[in-house]
Parts: sequence; structure tokens; C-alpha cells
Amino acid sequence: MTSSPNSPKLTKGGIVLMDPDTGVVLRVISLQYNSETLSRTLQVQGAGEGGDRSEALRLTGPPKETYKLEAEIDATDQLEFPDQNRTTMEHGIYPQLAALETLIYPPSERLQANDQRAAAGMLEIVPAEAPLTLFVWSRHRVLPVRLTEFSITEEFFDPALNPLRAKVSLGFLVLSVNDLPFEHRGASLYMAHHRRLERLAGMVSGGALGDLGITEAALEP
Repeated sequence: MTSSPNSPKLTKGGIVLMDPDTGVVLRVISLQYNSETLSRTLQVQGAGEGGDRSEALRLTGPPKETYKLEAEIDATDQLEFPDQNRTTMEHGIYPQLAALETLIYPPSERLQANDQRAAAGMLEIVPAEAPLTLFVWSRHRVLPVRLTEFSITEEFFDPALNPLRAKVSLGFLVLSVNDLPFEHRGASLYMAHHRRLERLAGMVSGGALGDLGITEAALEP
């Protein structure tokens, strides 16, 4: 069945890897199927949490925000057209899983270089810096993140034991200006998101005290 030419184009969620210095996009990982649910948790960063009553209404910075989602990867459609999908026929969905897994691996070249430095007697081995990771969920949410949770459940396999279907659970910590230097590209993207939230919030018309069943008199001390 062909889709109607008037059907809206489906926007996919995904991950973008970017060079934090140059802004060059290194890789785009789009989800094969958008998750049906997206869980978010926001933890308030308040100054008055230590018991100082004079600071009860002050915020020290943006909330600590986390995202969780479950993505599905399925090779069924590709297997119907073997001549057009040689990679899937030979490797199943291993390449798609590898693209996600390498998000949390330092480059093998860096590991080799660090080992050589250690063998040469260098006292300081600098940890590898990963690319800037952006979680994209529509044009309204382009967020710098760090991957904090990652689990894979492989469900079906071909005769060579290549996985053909998997569910991937991903957890992200949003990196705000509390986590990155303000001049960092990731911090700039976070601030753009912050301003976007403020603009969206401004589109909502305010309610009335009567909606809550009270008058201004109820707000007097």
C-alpha cells in the first residue's frame, strides 16, 4: 500500500554526534521506529535545600533532567529484499547495534595510544574526549546529553546467530550549563533549548483565579 502524497512526512528521533570544536556533524543515528513513550525526570536545583529559609525560593541553576526511551530495531523489512540489503543479509542488525554501542566506547586508536604512552613512562594519560552527543526529538528538543544507561535485548537470530530484532533501552542525562563551560558548543545548544522552552511557555494563555475556585482575597496573608 502506497502512502498518500498528502501524508505528513514522519520525523524520526535520533542521536547526532558532533565535533564540539568545529561543529562538524560526525554521525547521525536515526531510530528505525520512534518510541511510543518517552520518560523524563526533572530534579529541581534549589538553593534552600540545606535548610536556609532565606534561600527557599532561589534556584541555583537549571533542573537536572534525564530521559529514558526504548527503541526497536528490526531487520524484517530489509530481509524481504535481499539484493538491496546485502549488509543486513550478512550481519543482521549488528551494524545498527554497533553504531549505538560505540557511543560509549573510547576510540580504539586512543586506547592504543594511551597504552604506548604508559609504556613510554608518561605519568599523565589524558582520557579520551567523546564527541558531543545530541539527543534529537523533534525540532523543539535538540539537547546535549551523556548516555547513562544502555541495555540491549536481542530477540531473534538468523542461522549464523546474527541478531535480527532487538529492543534497546537508552537513558540520557541532559548536559546543562551546570555541566559544561558556558562557552562550550553544548552549553550554547542547551541555552537555545532553554530559550525555546520559554517561548513555548509564552504561547499558553494564563488561567484565572476563578478557575481554581478562589479570589485574590484568598491570596492575602
